[in-house]
Amino acid sequence: MADSCSPVEGVSLSPSPHPSASAPAEAPTAGKTVLNVGCGYPLRQKLHPHFHGPEWREVRLDVDPAVHPDIICSITDMSPIATGSVDAIWSSHNLEHLQRHEVPSALAEFIRVLKPQGLLLLTLPDLRQVAQFIVEDRLEDHAYTSLSGPITPLDMIFGHTASLARGNSFMAHRTGFTARTLHKVLIEAGFVEITLRQGKSFDLWATAYKHAR
Repeated sequence: MADSCSPVEGVSLSPSPHPSASAPAEAPTAGKTVLNVGCGYPLRQKLHPHFHGPEWREVRLDVDPAVHPDIICSITDMSPIATGSVDAIWSSHNLEHLQRHEVPSALAEFIRVLKPQGLLLLTLPDLRQVAQFIVEDRLEDHAYTSLSGPITPLDMIFGHTASLARGNSFMAHRTGFTARTLHKVLIEAGFVEITLRQGKSFDLWATAYKHAR
């Protein structure tokens, strides 16, 4: 498995993980809001460095009350959040926890709550990279180490085994993506200026924007 940004057939992959690579040029604006969806525990699901500047205010959202989010709800129904009220959404390993038929609902909610030209930055497992381990019969081999500990291909497909064993059903995976299928659902949801890249930990990264009015 290469950890460089090698092209995926039919999909444009950018070598840069930074949202600013395709972001519209503008001066920093105080009081921008980033919605951290599926935020998890604060020390485990860290906010992406792009949002560490003083101009950003983080709002944490999660379906699990145990992680003490600012807003408790599913990403498929974010009705507590006003339409067009956030400047950016950070989604780290969330869409794979939904059923496949729920993904359009979540992306529609992302579009709804974003301001015009608002940024979506997301990452999730890349099943095309995971499949390389599977064809080598290495389903339960150590692939990489995360904040939750060692991760295997089995964890990336079905959810973190140790967390599930402790009864945390929120950690189950119910769907998955390759670069091609992730690009497809983002296009269908109405996002524009979509850029995809392969990460170093069997992951896909995407930046996308809500269209301007």
